[in-house]
Amino acid sequence: MEIAYYPGCSLKQSSALYDIQSRRIFSELGVELKEIEDWNCCGATSAGKVDDFLAVAMPARNIGIAEAAGYREIVIPCSACYSRTLVAQQRLEGDARLKAEINGAFAKKMNGGLKISSILEVLLGRIAAGALEPKLKRKFRRLKPVCYYGCMQTRFPFTVPVPDDVENPQGMETVLGALGVKAIDWSHKTFCCGASAAVNDPETSLNLMGKIMKDALLRGANCFVATCPMCQLNLDAHQDAFCRRSGIEERLPVFFITEVVGAAMGISPEALQVDRHFIDGTTLLKELEGDER
Repeated sequence: MEIAYYPGCSLKQSSALYDIQSRRIFSELGVELKEIEDWNCCGATSAGKVDDFLAVAMPARNIGIAEAAGYREIVIPCSACYSRTLVAQQRLEGDARLKAEINGAFAKKMNGGLKISSILEVLLGRIAAGALEPKLKRKFRRLKPVCYYGCMQTRFPFTVPVPDDVENPQGMETVLGALGVKAIDWSHKTFCCGASAAVNDPETSLNLMGKIMKDALLRGANCFVATCPMCQLNLDAHQDAFCRRSGIEERLPVFFITEVVGAAMGISPEALQVDRHFIDGTTLLKELEGDER
């Protein structure tokens, strides 16, 4: 089974380990991710702030490339890339003039019909197809994660067809449940971490992340699980800074969903590159890997 794959900029740079994990996990589940050729940056949050036309045209070009290659579905692990691409598709389906203008500049036109999926949608599809259960070797019953979705996976500028509840999403909890891991319910799962403001407004971002951390600890979590590379990087790389600022002594690893799925499959933390995190996550996974199924 092949699915078009758009890694976006983060998975080629700061979160390259997420790219490696995604390819490995889906290969184990019988899905070959086919990276589309000659893709461009989707514009992420930056294009939408400075140029509404480019914010639609940049992801539309990638959609046209995937459609021209004959794909019917594309998976986008990055929450920002997923949001921008899905929003662009919906904008163009409702605006024939804009669609004609943008398509007029592209060799590979966007014609419609491509399903744009988040990493959770594809994972849930494989679980429903029974592809995960035979691969599981460990259960990690003592893992106590809070699922952190952030903004981009749940907040859109207008209503778009997403399969999860944007107020109280459950996709990650369902994936973890299939691994035998019970996620902790909490109130900060869609709270903003500051995203790129961590660079130009660190004071605001560190305060936001401090609130997220306090709620996770209050609920008894021993780790975060995320799908968004920006959220994962913020909570991981800035954890010492926002904890010191908020008077927090504890530290929590911030796992990608692919890392927990991979560990449950018996893939070592080193092979998953969990040892590249700023906050140690390998120790917790190794402590719990004795929890056989």
